Formats: sequence, C-alpha cells, structure tokens
Amino acid sequence: MLHRFVFHNNKLMPIEEMRLSPGQAGLLSGWGLFTTLHIFDGTPFAFEKHWRRLEKDSARTHCPFPFDAEKVRGYLGEVLRANQVVEGCARIYAIYNQVGHWRSDESFPMVDLFLCSTDLPKFRQPARLNLREHGRHAASPLAGVKVTSWLNNVWNFQEAQQGGFDEVVLLNERGEVSECTAANVFCVRGGRVLTPPLNSGCLEGITRSILLEIGPRAGVPCKEAVLRPADLFSADEVFISSSNRNLLGVGEIAGYRYMNAPGAITRRLDEAFANYIREYLAKQSSHATAR
Repeated sequence: MLHRFVFHNNKLMPIEEMRLSPGQAGLLSGWGLFTTLHIFDGTPFAFEKHWRRLEKDSARTHCPFPFDAEKVRGYLGEVLRANQVVEGCARIYAIYNQVGHWRSDESFPMVDLFLCSTDLPKFRQPARLNLREHGRHAASPLAGVKVTSWLNNVWNFQEAQQGGFDEVVLLNERGEVSECTAANVFCVRGGRVLTPPLNSGCLEGITRSILLEIGPRAGVPCKEAVLRPADLFSADEVFISSSNRNLLGVGEIAGYRYMNAPGAITRRLDEAFANYIREYLAKQSSHATAR
C-alpha cells in the first residue's frame, strides 16, 4: 500500500489531498513514464541510472521530461523522510497531460510529476515461474520502455499468481525468452550467466545492467544471449532480478524444477551485488557530508 505522504508537482501532501483529473489526457491513455527505486538506509539506490533511463524513455515515447535530477532527488528525500522510509521502495512518475482531444482546459503543467513510496513487497524464494507465449512483442517501438500503460504486465502477473506462480516468463513473437512482467531473467550454464538481449523486447533493467558490469569482477562471466525455453529448462540455475527483488533464485518454471535454488553462482552474484550497494551508499554518504 502507498504511504500517506506523496509529492505532486511542487508540493508534499497527504495522499487524500492529491487531485488527479480525467482531463489529464495522458493519465487515462497511459502516456507517461515511471521507474521504481529500492530504498536502502533512506537512500534511493542507483538514482542516477534510473534518471538516465527516464530521460532515454522520454525521448523514445516523445513524453516531455522537463525536470532537474537534483531537484527531484531532493523532492524524493522529502517523501522518504515524511513517510519515515528506511528500507522500502519509491516511484517517480511523469504523466503527459496536454495530448489528444480528450483533455480539459484546466491549468495543468505539460507533465505532472508524482513521487510516492511503499514498503517492500514480499517475495518467495525460490520463486515459481510460469511461461506465456506471445507475452512480449519485440518489434513494438515501445518494447523495453517503462511506460504507465502497464496492463499487459499486471494482467499476466495476476494470472500467474492466480495459478499459484510468483511470476511468469514472457516469450516474444519469435518464441524467445524476453523477461518476466517486472523482472529480468538469467540462466547459469557451465559457470556462465546468460540473459536475453534488449532486442528480445526486455526492459533494460537497472539491476540487470549492474550485474552485467560487476559479474566478471566477481569471477562470473555474464553476457547477453538469445534464449529459448529449452535453454532455461537445461540450465544449472535460473534467477530473476529487479529493483525490488535484487536477485531471486528460481526453483521451478512451468513444472520443471531446479534443485537447491538459489544455486552457488546466484549466491555469488547476490553477494557481489550487495557489495556494490554498500559501496554506492558509502559514496552517497561521503557526498552528503561534503555538501
């Protein structure tokens, strides 16, 4: 559940005082952007990487993004302090208002900025995953963009949960593995870690990009590779990653089970990622002291 205090455009307020209008055309048509950040010790982790992705997604979707990174970081800090968030998650939303015919003449900014926080969702480990054919359309110009029109994701996620699964692996129109509804997918084969390339239609996840960077330093080769369901079924280990989950070992995919999940390679990468987080928080603390 959302915490009580949110930030809307230029003001921190209780959530019951925030007003969104049906005249905000981007709100009802799903023309907007968002990102989800993990909060550690009251600090938004990898804020800079999330911001760069928002800017890139803004260009791809033609959604204006007229915001200053350091100001928004400050606004987000107000939200976290008001909600007393030490560890949790937060979202940055940008909603394009002035588009199309179905909008009102109210005095809206071109783009609404909305910041909120929640507790971390609970996840089961090892995770159980299902498979969904044609869950991603890799040829779509919006493939891999984190937009607020999120129906395909929440629809597939809810169906997976109703079937007793924790998540679902989405295949693209070529039958290749793309991603889960809110996580990237990795498999381990012969000591190497493989994850689908971006042209599979998957999101360029923040945790994914960090793992590709730090894996070799931890003695674990990590690379992109085209994967099909058979590659997952024959893998030594499978895990998923996201901002909320970090790394989560997978114990089953559509009835195929993996022994001793999370496996040794997953655990090694998880520790390397934890070290990366600690280093990031230390740098943020030193920068704050210097200011």
